[in-house]
Amino acid sequence: MTTSHFIGDTTVLTGRSLRHILRSPDTIVTTAVTPVALMLLFVFVFGGAIDTGSSSYIDYMLPGILLITIASGIAYTAYRLFLDLQGGIFERFQSMPVARSSSLWAHVLTSLVANLVSLAIVVGVALLLGFRTGTSVLGWLAVAGILILFTLALTWIAVIAGLSAKTVDGASAFSYPLIFLPFISSAFVPTDTMPAPVAWFAENQPVTPIVDAIRDIFAGQPVGAGIWVAIAWCLGILIVAYLAAMAIYRRRIR
Repeated sequence: MTTSHFIGDTTVLTGRSLRHILRSPDTIVTTAVTPVALMLLFVFVFGGAIDTGSSSYIDYMLPGILLITIASGIAYTAYRLFLDLQGGIFERFQSMPVARSSSLWAHVLTSLVANLVSLAIVVGVALLLGFRTGTSVLGWLAVAGILILFTLALTWIAVIAGLSAKTVDGASAFSYPLIFLPFISSAFVPTDTMPAPVAWFAENQPVTPIVDAIRDIFAGQPVGAGIWVAIAWCLGILIVAYLAAMAIYRRRIR
């Protein structure tokens, strides 16, 4: 199977998946609703009681909200992949001259596009609520790069869930721990305010370095080695999830 064949098949199947989303745009809106609601809750209800040392609480907590947006959005990838498997579309593709992995990559790229739109909506609402950043265009590109890596990493985890689930509910339920993980990190409060065992977990899980790197970029502060730790977490999760997903997929379509 040539590279051009794979790219062509992936492009066609991605278009198919994107059309499904365009026919039900409520998917993207629903994905953005939960993070926006959390943002409103923390800014207007809890924000005044939380001392982060930041001049604006929304500036402090927005990176965590962005990660929650992605964790909410990838549940739909697992759901749509599960429906495709149950509908027999993969068996149909096997009888056609279609690159085997192109169907998975189509779901992954669709997830990336949908999540980027959701992230844009959340950032737009944050700007209306008072979020401000003095970062440069390169800073925004760096944030976008980190978020894209994080989206791809979680999306391949969603592919594993979609391929392995036995029910529709099981296909999307895996995302709940990922949504709550930012709450046990530096996303909403400094880790030094937490009990020692909780602080240790918060400081040694992937969300904290990612959140801290994005926050420093938005604030125009030096990120130091923290950004490389964040990228290493994203790449590590991405590689492991991709290899596991492809192994499961090969077993499913034999």
